[in-house]
Amino acid sequence: MSGIDVGEELGARAAQARALALLRIRSRALAVAILPAAVAVVLFAADAQGHLAGPAWDAVRWTVLGVAVVVLLVTVLVAVSVARARPAMSPTVPVPEEGAPDLYRLVRDLADRLDVPAPSAIALTPDCDSWLEDRTHRALRKGQGAPAEAADTAPVLVIGSPFLWWMRVAELRAVLAPVVAGTGPSAHPDIAAARRFVRGLDAAIADAAAPGRGPVRGAPLAFAGWVARLLLRACRDHAAEMERCVAAAASMRAQTVDYGLRIAAQEQVGLAYAGWDRLLTRVALPAWRMGRWPSRLDAGVVSALTELSRRDRLADGFALRLGERPACDLLEEPGVADEAASLLAARLFHGGPAESGPGWAPVDWQQYPDEVVDRKWRSEAARLHRVLDTLGVPRASAADPAVPTLARVMEHLAGPGGPGGPGEALAAGIGAAVAREEAEAPGHGGGQGQGGQVHGAAGSGPADDPLDLWGPGPLPLFPLQPPRTGTELLADHVAAMVCCAAVDTAGAAPGLDWLDGPALLVGGERRADLADPVLSLVEDGDPDPLLSWLAEVGVRSDKPVRLV
Repeated sequence: MSGIDVGEELGARAAQARALALLRIRSRALAVAILPAAVAVVLFAADAQGHLAGPAWDAVRWTVLGVAVVVLLVTVLVAVSVARARPAMSPTVPVPEEGAPDLYRLVRDLADRLDVPAPSAIALTPDCDSWLEDRTHRALRKGQGAPAEAADTAPVLVIGSPFLWWMRVAELRAVLAPVVAGTGPSAHPDIAAARRFVRGLDAAIADAAAPGRGPVRGAPLAFAGWVARLLLRACRDHAAEMERCVAAAASMRAQTVDYGLRIAAQEQVGLAYAGWDRLLTRVALPAWRMGRWPSRLDAGVVSALTELSRRDRLADGFALRLGERPACDLLEEPGVADEAASLLAARLFHGGPAESGPGWAPVDWQQYPDEVVDRKWRSEAARLHRVLDTLGVPRASAADPAVPTLARVMEHLAGPGGPGGPGEALAAGIGAAVAREEAEAPGHGGGQGQGGQVHGAAGSGPADDPLDLWGPGPLPLFPLQPPRTGTELLADHVAAMVCCAAVDTAGAAPGLDWLDGPALLVGGERRADLADPVLSLVEDGDPDPLLSWLAEVGVRSDKPVRLV
């Protein structure tokens, strides 16, 4: 037996030992629950045989019987609550086999080489991670439209959608090997039972904490949640060690498949994560705030990482991989899958609606500069002038008071008491205006990380909404950024006003930078030096750095600017 086989066997045995420890906790809890009933049976049996007679023992017998009945009723209540509680299921985009036969073939071939059961299905998630997910709970099967008796017991393989677009086929196979190898331990009855027990406790706690329960229904659920919390606290260490041992055993088994390539592929995992995070926070988030959702986020990862390889010498050579076959070719219609994953990402990280509409429309990358960047700048510039009007700030142009100009903004912020007085009032006014507009926006949560629509309610979305099985709660589930401060909002709006003036008076153009998002192009080249002059004006009331920048670019601050 090789060292790999020995390590895998030790890991599997350790996982089974931890699973048995979890099942023993369940058995002990059940034993405690039936102990009063057992004592009552003994007392009544003794009375039937002429032992323990007398009024005192009769009182003891009936008291113990009453306690046993109460404890059994409470036990049934807790057991039913745990059994009926629906475990949360990760929001994913299902990939049917007819839509990706090559991908299913790759995964099954990988399972055969690892000598483990193949996953029952494949799904995509808008994240840089992959895992196995148990979806055998009857509530989850009903949510997927499958009858309980037809459900496959094998877990579902969830793959991060950015991996399919950035990784090559061989790299994806190497990365998925330890994940698919986890189906072996998952099939062990003790480990499967222990996982169901822990997931049931976790679901019962979440069910008890759900809002909107009346006192009649809420009190029993709260008690069941308290009991489940006690049991889960006792299971915590064993459950963590069991999962660690399962992962170790799966990793040891996967060393027999593409081990050398996996080391190089792990570098691509980290690179994909960096590019995905940058794409979401710098590129996608401004579009979401404008009511547009980029429909090709995964394809954008390739462009972002290619740009990174061009800028960063540490990433040299990564772009050369693009000549190999990408893993997204394993899908029959990669564009459809990318669009579905992009919409799900918008809902998870921003709180957008489940379907497109007039105020929530898809945008292609070619349309991004005009549909997102230009509209963002002009809408923020218009908001800035509306707040100035509310504060009673006079127009800079005496000849035509209705003309909005950059000079008006600069004179206000650079005036007496600008940083501490008018500047703070302007920042507060912009923050209030942004919050008000986001609260009035139909169907999606605020970009400030505030709660938006609540999913999981009846009639709140399509019948196959992937977020319904996650559980009720406000969107977004995972806000990308904390709420922006008033100073940050003011700086963004002043920069937007400067960009509008540059476009209208100096021949500049809106553009897209794959790593930094909206960009100002002057003479076809990106100008990335605007932030510091704007901050000097906003924070210090010093207009000189910005005036120098405007003179260098050729921007006229006294000329009118077109707003939305």
